[in-house]
Amino acid sequence: MKSNCEYNITAIGEFILLGLVETQELWSVVFVILLLAYLVTVGGNLSILAAILVEPKLHTPMYFFLGNLSMVDVGCITVTVPSMLARLLSHKRTVPYGACLTQLFFFHLLVGVDCFLLTAMAYDRFLAICRPLTYSTRMSQTVQRILVAVSWALAFTNALTHTVAISTLNFCGPNVINHFYCDLPQLFQLSCSSTQLNEWLLFAVGFIMAGTPLALIITSYAHVTAAVLRIRSAEGRKKAFSTCGSHLTVVAIFYGSGIFNYMRLGSAKLSDKDKAVGIFNTVINPMLNPIIYSLRNPDVQGALWRVLLGRRPLA
Repeated sequence: MKSNCEYNITAIGEFILLGLVETQELWSVVFVILLLAYLVTVGGNLSILAAILVEPKLHTPMYFFLGNLSMVDVGCITVTVPSMLARLLSHKRTVPYGACLTQLFFFHLLVGVDCFLLTAMAYDRFLAICRPLTYSTRMSQTVQRILVAVSWALAFTNALTHTVAISTLNFCGPNVINHFYCDLPQLFQLSCSSTQLNEWLLFAVGFIMAGTPLALIITSYAHVTAAVLRIRSAEGRKKAFSTCGSHLTVVAIFYGSGIFNYMRLGSAKLSDKDKAVGIFNTVINPMLNPIIYSLRNPDVQGALWRVLLGRRPLA
């Protein structure tokens, strides 16, 4: 492979994305399903954002982070699904090299922000339940904005690092990606130069970007659990746990699919299971988040109904 690349001075200018299914008869079915999923996801997340903006009761740090998470989720699904819908509609499966790297950059940028926002939300729950007397000062508006800004800065650094690193690899054939969007594991397999450094970089940066936030989330909720168990009232324990249950569900889905996707780079061949995980990362996770956060939250439900019915928020 490498020797062929040395003689082949023409680099690959585009990749072929096989998509979710290769049978053309099913493309129209996939198009309709993905279009509906996209509309539901965007509509759901924007509804959550609108409810947070117009409802005074939701002007709290937890919902400030949730509003930012909703915007990021809209971005995550928009980075991948519309381009796939366009390819299904035009029956063209090619994507230019530059567009592929651009999609990779924005996908890792938004997923990185998602990761840090989930950590900030866990920290918010820790302060609210374990440090209630100093909560208002430790989670002021300035602190909230700093946490969001730092999340974007760290995620941008991570995405740029991987994009620059992947751009140093040689691609001289084949150029077929058995996936529906451009991502690191699939591009590593197509490179005709060594990807060992890139894989070590992914593991090292991944440990910082995902491992550290996950450890902080687990630590926060260990303290939260201990504090809640000390509450004598059963109703009080139930209320405290209910505010954390939705967030823990989202964390479990987010990290579960992410670990499966990026911690198996040593496997000889990526399979269709990776497409299913990709669907979780790009479609299901952003679509479930507004559902999970609103199902067990009467404040969000009430605000959503007032937004949908055009009623003025309660004072």
